[in-house]
Amino acid sequence: MIKTYNGSKLGITSSHKRALLRSLTVELFLHERITTTLPKAKELVSYSEKLVTRAKKADLSAIRAVNGEINNKDVVKKVFDVLVPRYKERPGGYTQILKIGTRHGDRAPIAIVKLVD
Repeated sequence: MIKTYNGSKLGITSSHKRALLRSLTVELFLHERITTTLPKAKELVSYSEKLVTRAKKADLSAIRAVNGEINNKDVVKKVFDVLVPRYKERPGGYTQILKIGTRHGDRAPIAIVKLVD
C-alpha cells in the first residue's frame, strides 16, 4: 500500500481520495493519456510514479504491491509487460502534466496527464 501524506486533500475523505487516485491511475496506465483538473493531475502524478517505481523491481513483492493497488488484471499486466521495460533505464519522471486551460462550467483549471516516451 502506497501512503501519501503530503499533497492536497481535494475536498474529499481519505478513502474517497484513495479510490479516486486508483481509478485515475488505471485509466492513465490503460490509455496513457487522460484529461482531468489540475489539482487531481498533480496528485495523480505523485501516486502513479510511485507505483511505476515500485513495479520496476519486477519481483514477487512488487507484483503483489501493484496488484494490491490496481484491481484491474489487464492494467497490471500492461504495467509489467509494457511500462516497466519502457522505463527500466529512466530514473523517474514517467508522467507529464500539460495545462490546457479552464473548464467552461466552473473555470476549473484543466490539464492533460500523459506517460512520456
